[in-house]
Amino acid sequence: MKKIIFVVCLLISSTNILSQVRIDSLSYVLTPFYYTGLDEISVKTSESILRMELEKLGIKNLISEQRTEAVIGNEICNNTDCAVAVAEKLNADRVIFCKLNPLGEKIIVQYYLIDVKSKVNLLIEQTTATSIEDLENVMKRIAKSISSVRTFSESAEVGRITETETLESLRRSSKYNFGITFGYLFPQTGYDNELDKTFTFNTHFDYELPDYSIGLMFGLRKGFAANIYGHYLFSKTDFCPYLGGSFGFHWVTHKAEILFSNEKKSSDGFELGFATD
Repeated sequence: MKKIIFVVCLLISSTNILSQVRIDSLSYVLTPFYYTGLDEISVKTSESILRMELEKLGIKNLISEQRTEAVIGNEICNNTDCAVAVAEKLNADRVIFCKLNPLGEKIIVQYYLIDVKSKVNLLIEQTTATSIEDLENVMKRIAKSISSVRTFSESAEVGRITETETLESLRRSSKYNFGITFGYLFPQTGYDNELDKTFTFNTHFDYELPDYSIGLMFGLRKGFAANIYGHYLFSKTDFCPYLGGSFGFHWVTHKAEILFSNEKKSSDGFELGFATD
């Protein structure tokens, strides 16, 4: 058992070492951020944070800001084609291009990681900073995303959560729901021509997904019922119209219509339902 654990640990360590060697063997270019409607000092500070975080995460061959600006000159590099052309002149393997644009009170951050030789986009991501101050956390997350070549959402970890991600959804946070319903059923011909109604009691267990809810219903009446159901949710708030249906099995006891006999019989059938609100 100890040998197995040792081999597994050795394989994990080897994978990490190879991954680190792979990162260290590549050269990167970070082109100056392209931005509109933001102050230059804040943008330059954000760029500096990203550069430092990339180096801290193992990207050692990050071409200096001075060499990059010397190649760009007075040109405004506002697209990925320009970024790739700059990287080719610097003989870099990968290039990072980032755009910042205000949208109301928010700042939309878009970034690309491009393989220079194949011109393939390794990452095309977009995120939101709720304020200038939030750009610090956003840059740390972008660095983590780039260094691991993972999406922005996959790079979440303790200490690197943006303000947008801390905001709670308007929909209730609870995903599992339980409820009960009760009332009376009025069959068209009654029950065995004696009772015109019967008391019913139902329990509901359901689970809510982002756009759907699915559930199970058990009911007691003059017999029992079991249904599975699903709803499509039209809103992400607590006030949520829905449209759905159900399918289930109902079983009802009744007296046999045989002369001089009180023998109880059963009757059953399937049910299709439709629900909206």
